[in-house]
Amino acid sequence: MRPIENFEFPEEKQALFKRAKRLEVITVLYIASAATALYITMGSSQAMRASFFEDVISVIPAIVFLICSRIALWPPNRNFPYGYHGAVSIGYLISSVALVGMGLFLIIESASKFLSGERTTIGGMHIFGETIWAGWPMLAAIAYTGIPSVILGHMKLKLAPKIHDKILYADAKMMKADWMAESATAIGVLGAGFGYWWIDPLAAGIIAIDILKDGVSNLGVVIADLMERRPKKTDRSGYETLPEDLRRKIEGLDWVKEAEVRLRESGHIVLGEVYVVPSRTDNLPERVASAIDDAKGMNWRLHDVTISVVPRLDDDASPAPDGQS
Repeated sequence: MRPIENFEFPEEKQALFKRAKRLEVITVLYIASAATALYITMGSSQAMRASFFEDVISVIPAIVFLICSRIALWPPNRNFPYGYHGAVSIGYLISSVALVGMGLFLIIESASKFLSGERTTIGGMHIFGETIWAGWPMLAAIAYTGIPSVILGHMKLKLAPKIHDKILYADAKMMKADWMAESATAIGVLGAGFGYWWIDPLAAGIIAIDILKDGVSNLGVVIADLMERRPKKTDRSGYETLPEDLRRKIEGLDWVKEAEVRLRESGHIVLGEVYVVPSRTDNLPERVASAIDDAKGMNWRLHDVTISVVPRLDDDASPAPDGQS
């Protein structure tokens, strides 16, 4: 089987892709430092512990993006004739499962601490010969963890749809929403400081639920992608119009009577088939080859298209209307 052509981002997208990789490298280094700050200061606080684990798990999408985006650009070969673009979906799946697992673990742990009545106490800490309330370093670590995360998340959220990378988008959404988890952590620390010990495990549970929610949401998207659902927008706002656009373009050719299109995503790219009922059959091989080139020129993501000439279209094979897919 002849492999498809090797994929490279178009020139205008290469700079965006490199910027995304730089942001993820920065993210890995930053989260490593933030997790260290949380670990050093967390003491016996359940909320701080949950926030620490959230930071540890939140580095996975960034690492997965850096690894899988490199694998996805490996050239196709006879064993993998469609290339390695599926690595992006596999990476997305790994990130989602990790989030779900950590969310469930922290929910169980927080519930057990709450039900057992184990009280969180925040005492003093000796710094440079002075004794201060240990909650102040905790709150400083929380601020260091939360504020840059929101900024990095906002930057990646604008970038992800431009290169159609769902790992980057999921990572961005998690980081942008990190202020909620850090706010819950701060409330847990302050509650424990004022003697309301139950606020600390409650805050930890809220953080765990947020982690689980992100994981379940992302898991649903990646499972649908692996089931080869029609292409959907990276920001999850709806389906891509590419199938309809391609069908109209093909039906606009003077030798085509009607056409049907099936497209599927594979990482950054889209692959698919077009079934054509011709109104003319002269010079058909040349006409089909020209139509394939025109189709692939429509959109940089439309990387490989097969056109099959058929005597008629099966109405039962038509895609379901939006909302029924």
